[in-house]
Amino acid sequence: MALAAQEKPALQQDYGLSDEEDLSEEQIQELLKQAEARLRERAVSKSRPQNATTSLPKLSTGTLEAPYVKVEKNIARVDGSRLLDPNLRALSNQVRKVEEPVRQKQKQAEEKKATAGPDWFGLPRLDPTPELKQDIKLIQMRSVLDPHRHYRKEGKAQMPEYAQVGTLIEGPTEFYSARIQKKDRKKTFVEEVLAAESENGRFKRKYDEVQTAKTSGKKAYYKALKAKRSKKG
Repeated sequence: MALAAQEKPALQQDYGLSDEEDLSEEQIQELLKQAEARLRERAVSKSRPQNATTSLPKLSTGTLEAPYVKVEKNIARVDGSRLLDPNLRALSNQVRKVEEPVRQKQKQAEEKKATAGPDWFGLPRLDPTPELKQDIKLIQMRSVLDPHRHYRKEGKAQMPEYAQVGTLIEGPTEFYSARIQKKDRKKTFVEEVLAAESENGRFKRKYDEVQTAKTSGKKAYYKALKAKRSKKG
């Protein structure tokens, strides 16, 4: 009702009516048709999508490279300096070193034999040192070290082609529960065998037994026997 009261003076001015006169039925119908038409126009304008191109920013193409082909006097000419990269052109001007196929194959074979391959995590070829050779030989003769311990096969340990020597790092509890004291530990197997020999003297005793058996019945054997008898007499 308030809206109708506000629009009433405007309608009276449009149709030339005074304050005391009212609108006729035909005028009211005409006004309703006009209002419906305005509502339809507003609904259509809202349903129409806005032009998206007006809201997008303009794309900058940046600086484009100059074309390789130029037209000079109605003739297409190619810029030869731009057909090849300058670094590649500099390499082409250098002297190329060509290796012989035989040497190249030998080099590839040596590189392939340098390691055991990716399946073995690139294990390098073993360069045995004198200490390592002594340890391997000692492992082959391990049955002599302890007569009470028997092994299935003798001399099975061979020098491996691919191997790597490492160092065992003791844990934090090794200081309290170590089987061997630090002062008694040796760096190689040979040092351990010599240290054990100095304690029990087994090798020296066996050596004397072998020498006694070898010299039995010889002249030196009888001389030693006579010397023992003379000492007793």
